[in-house]
Amino acid sequence: MASVELEGASSEAVQQAEVDGGGGGGGGRGSKGNMKKTEKAPWKLGFACLRMEYDREGNFDMEVVDVDGAGVRRAPTHLVVMVNGLIGSAQNWKYAAKEFLKKYPGDVIAHCSECNPSMLTFDGVDVMGERLAEEVISVIKRHPGVQKISFIGHSLGGLVARYAIAKLYERDIMRDFSQGNGERRTNGSGDLCVDEKFQGKIAGLEPVNFITSATPHLGSRGHKQVPVFCGLYTLEKVASRTSWFLGRTGKHLFLTDDDNGKPPLLLRMANDCEDLKFMSALQSFKRRVAYANVQFDHLVGWSTSSLRRRDELPKRRDLSRNEKFPHIVSVKTAETSSTQQEGPLEAKVNGHKNIDFEGEKLLYQF
Repeated sequence: MASVELEGASSEAVQQAEVDGGGGGGGGRGSKGNMKKTEKAPWKLGFACLRMEYDREGNFDMEVVDVDGAGVRRAPTHLVVMVNGLIGSAQNWKYAAKEFLKKYPGDVIAHCSECNPSMLTFDGVDVMGERLAEEVISVIKRHPGVQKISFIGHSLGGLVARYAIAKLYERDIMRDFSQGNGERRTNGSGDLCVDEKFQGKIAGLEPVNFITSATPHLGSRGHKQVPVFCGLYTLEKVASRTSWFLGRTGKHLFLTDDDNGKPPLLLRMANDCEDLKFMSALQSFKRRVAYANVQFDHLVGWSTSSLRRRDELPKRRDLSRNEKFPHIVSVKTAETSSTQQEGPLEAKVNGHKNIDFEGEKLLYQF
């Protein structure tokens, strides 16, 4: 996985830019049923127009139509799912979705997720991930011609997307569709089919890009992971003890969750579990990139968003601006490990309530 450092733009600034470009907010829990409203954007790209489809709950997809100017609509094959962060909504991504379609007008459907808006982002990474997985399935059902899938997650949305892809990994969604219609597919012997074409796929689609921006992959507990606390142990300890203020999501971020004696969710997501293949799902994507803010991000620290310990971060004096992209000051390509962590997860996190995540080897198998 590649880690890209940014300078001069915080996670707050990113969200503000998206809000300014996107307009009003939206609501709703997910994409259900057929789209209700269709509108064409005021701008044109050559002979093409931007089409946005809204459903009854405010969710929307964007795609470019009439690309060849002959009135023929080409069916896009690449679904790009954009996931908002804490207290966000689909509207945060509206501007970015338009920019994607300007760049790739003929082959992309940009879906701005709205199954986890506003206060629903306090429900926990797992609950939000479940919702996102079901929303993605409903989008694929509306666009049966898609063949590839990518995810872009901002802040908390990156964790939600990681959970969702584990739910969708090697999942035969066609079986879900057929069972929803009261049908059952079998292989002739009475057993339900497990089609090999779904191996290594996300919801039956080819996984291409998995991108996160200012996502607290290592959580927000201690070790200056939340810069606004200024590295003061007392403030970090108080934040950890009051993480309930952000609901189950706060417990997940500050690693205080204890579901039936299990290790914290973020630690479990660093491995494949029996029911959810978190790392296999992530590794299935051709490209995996984590964008991290070097400074000015007061909520998500540099190390947690770039999946490194603080002593592994490059020195400020060694950073240099990219000529083409001036906000990028460092690019680090991680070496992929061929081995999993030694020993069972339960043994490695003995007494997990007192885990020192800075000392724990949480450089995921990216």
